[in-house]
Amino acid sequence: MDGEANHGRSQVSEFNNRIDAQRKILGIVNSHAWAEELFGLSSGALKRWSDTNGVSSSSPLRTALDEVADKLFFLANKSQEQVTEEYKLLEAEVNGMTAAIRGLLDSLGANEFKSPKS
Repeated sequence: MDGEANHGRSQVSEFNNRIDAQRKILGIVNSHAWAEELFGLSSGALKRWSDTNGVSSSSPLRTALDEVADKLFFLANKSQEQVTEEYKLLEAEVNGMTAAIRGLLDSLGANEFKSPKS
């Protein structure tokens, strides 16, 4: 029974880690001035945010956001299984990508990622 209880706690912890990672990324992005905040990391939310704010889909920022969203989605699907080395590696990659997103925004400024006006 203790093994089942520990597995349940582990799944809750993994879920909280993913939610915390998403909140952290949203906080980093939204700490900069945008016409509209980023409300989530789904493909629809990212497209809406990019379109509204004139952020090119091929910009380093958008690419990083797409990649971290994909990794978080993968982690969400892996949470139904026991924690594996692959899960731990992806979790570390998400943490590194979060820092990279912060670095992109802090060093270049949000305006660097906006598409040129036609």
